[in-house]
Amino acid sequence: MFARTERLLLRPAWPEDAGALASALADARVARMLARIPHPYTLDHAVARTLEPRAAHEPRFLIDSLESGTPVLVGGIGIADRCGEGPQFHYWLTPAAWGRGYATEAGRAVIAMARHALPLARLGAWHFADNPASGKVLRKLGFRPTGTMMQRPSAARSDSASSIEYVLDLDVERCPVLIAA
Repeated sequence: MFARTERLLLRPAWPEDAGALASALADARVARMLARIPHPYTLDHAVARTLEPRAAHEPRFLIDSLESGTPVLVGGIGIADRCGEGPQFHYWLTPAAWGRGYATEAGRAVIAMARHALPLARLGAWHFADNPASGKVLRKLGFRPTGTMMQRPSAARSDSASSIEYVLDLDVERCPVLIAA
């Protein structure tokens, strides 16, 4: 699947993206806010990530900014059930992309897919408690806090950290949306 927004292209990751992906996720400020990304993050990690299998109902994308005229990798976004918790919305951005509204813009596109093209009734999400900006994005997208905090592992921190959980009910009338695959 692909999606295009006003400023962004959401697309699958390909092995050819491994170098740019490794550079983007090598930043400790990014890695420590994600559960599964180790620090340091290597090219081998990035190659493996581009080859990860995914189910048809688990869209995962790289986010390219199109503002400069040439696509520039600025993050990743998707929906996956990695820990048996049900479909979980997740995203990350490079520090150069922080504060530009990209997460909200890309998130709206992915949530629209979930509402109209995927057999999902609800999305979960969470962020580490020391990343309140992520909570702000989730609330802008319509997620609401569940009131639950829990310890979650962070590969980059080599420890667990407190996280805040959210939920979004996808209870709108479903209609078909054409998506290129």
